[in-house]
Amino acid sequence: MPVQVPDDSDFNSFREQCENVDGWTVHYNKAGVTVWCRDQQQSETVQKLKMKIVCKDVTAETLYDVLHDTSYRKKWDSNMIDTYDIGRLTVNADVGYYSWRCPSPLKNRDFITLRSWLPLGGDYMIINYSVKHPKYPQKKDYVRAVSVQTGYLIKSNGVNSTLFYMTQVDPKGSLPKWVVNKVSQFVAPKAMKKIYKACLKYPEWKRKHNPHLKPWLYPEQNTLPSISPAELSLQHADSLENIDESGLSEERGHISDEEDSYSKES
Repeated sequence: MPVQVPDDSDFNSFREQCENVDGWTVHYNKAGVTVWCRDQQQSETVQKLKMKIVCKDVTAETLYDVLHDTSYRKKWDSNMIDTYDIGRLTVNADVGYYSWRCPSPLKNRDFITLRSWLPLGGDYMIINYSVKHPKYPQKKDYVRAVSVQTGYLIKSNGVNSTLFYMTQVDPKGSLPKWVVNKVSQFVAPKAMKKIYKACLKYPEWKRKHNPHLKPWLYPEQNTLPSISPAELSLQHADSLENIDESGLSEERGHISDEEDSYSKES
């Protein structure tokens, strides 16, 4: 099935899902962070999560830069193993690779995603979904997971901003219930707070690291090779192997609480 670069209707639908709370149940609500889980329909086999954090003293522009800047992500995202851009489709769409560390003893996951972004007035959206690229097959020691749809909505409020993050990911495996519970109660809120902290430190960091390089704002700076949607295909979850990790115990499980590297070095 051919891939499609998201259009205005896709972005409008994503914004509506972020802002609408009908059919969502609150699982966490503390210190400016809210986490919802979608009430699952029978046809849905993959959990949908939504989060919101109010970011005081962080502009929408800074949030947008932080979420795009892969060089900076390596400083603050301690769950990330690797990330890199593969190629560009249009001035506001590209394809990239991301791998992340799962709580031990689960296997680590990775993705190939088509990502698209849209500034809209003072607000911004970034959305992605999984695709297949012939030159980037599944890797040994990783489980190739599937993003059905994941993205960010950034809403401007002057010197402050609000970040929504919504994700529907098939981890390709029968995960233990303790992992699923920890994601909504612990991992998700912590991830949102980590992004907020990273935003507070970003302006100073960016001043020292290619301050004028922002290809997500200035397409003429983008040096990625151009690729055609015809080279890609949709990544269907049912074409990937399922890993049964449901029997792994919480006693052996560990979710990293390491200090972020960006807080130790500039």
